[in-house]
Amino acid sequence: MHDLALYRKYRPQKWNQFFGTEYITDVLESSVKTKKVSHAYLFVGSRGTGKTTAARIFAKEIGVSVNDLYEIDAASNRGIDDIKELRDGARVLPFDSKYKIYIIDEAHMLSKDAWGALLKTLEEPPNHVIFILATTELHKVPDTIISRCQVFTFKKPTETILKKVIIDVAKKEGFELDNGSAELLAILADGSFRDGLGELQKVLNFSGRLHTSPPAPLLAKERGAKGGERFLKITREEVEKITGAPKVALVNDFILAIAEKNLEKGISAVRIASEMNLDMKLYFKLIIQKFRMAIILRYAPKLEKEMAGDLGDADVEFLKNLVKGAGKTSMFNSSTLAILLEAYQNMDNAFIAELPLELALTQIISKDSDID
Repeated sequence: MHDLALYRKYRPQKWNQFFGTEYITDVLESSVKTKKVSHAYLFVGSRGTGKTTAARIFAKEIGVSVNDLYEIDAASNRGIDDIKELRDGARVLPFDSKYKIYIIDEAHMLSKDAWGALLKTLEEPPNHVIFILATTELHKVPDTIISRCQVFTFKKPTETILKKVIIDVAKKEGFELDNGSAELLAILADGSFRDGLGELQKVLNFSGRLHTSPPAPLLAKERGAKGGERFLKITREEVEKITGAPKVALVNDFILAIAEKNLEKGISAVRIASEMNLDMKLYFKLIIQKFRMAIILRYAPKLEKEMAGDLGDADVEFLKNLVKGAGKTSMFNSSTLAILLEAYQNMDNAFIAELPLELALTQIISKDSDID
């Protein structure tokens, strides 16, 4: 029997288990308490932000049983006949609940005719029916549909929120992540709880086998001498190896190249990353993140303790030493960061993936050298 996926195992069951979406969950919870529910909702947001989970909790909170909850994947049920069947079913009274709820996932995949059929039902819905549409592409949903729904936009969780969730889930599974490891997994998640826990699952599965010969869950939690729990520790190096993320040394070499105004060193780091077939956009993102931290250390050194929560100890020491030795002519300034950010924005249009990094490095160094 396969283990349950982490994103399913730790899927929120209550409103207070959501993170970063209080502006939505508070409104939905209030509407349930005051019994002022709408007949149609539209949940908008990128993948893995909790749209379907929120819909299920909403259904549970207003007392809808499993028998009266219908989930439809519009990607595979997108035609007019499918919606007509839904419409016919909606007319039937609920089995054992006050309401009957239809959750239509990937709603933007519905055909033009299907939208037309659904619109008629949304215009004059039965009193016992509530529709919850979920989509990642609002621009594909007709305005006539949007105007008949209460729209809630699920924003991507911040890396801080993702990091907290990842650390908490890892602990529940018997593992301990250092700050650098959790930060890297949060970046890899790219604003998706589901993707973040998916990456974490790969790491835990592999690390469990690496640290112990029996199945990891059996030995993951060990009792210490005083009866306390001892967790299996996972390092950033393990996370890099398992996920294929750029090694910290390659990120540091590029930043060192900026500090030392050494074009050859920087291009060499980029070339190695390319030869390793690493995700260049992720590589660049890690560079920008660490470079930003260096600027903060330079201009706001009192924030070092707060930064220690985002980076590993070795990273903090690396940046401190770098900033100390930079002097007044330091390249760690806002103009350098602006060049990096602009180059990052151009990565999607580059036919040579490493070219934006090389151009950015050349532009930064040429400001204070004879390079043309």
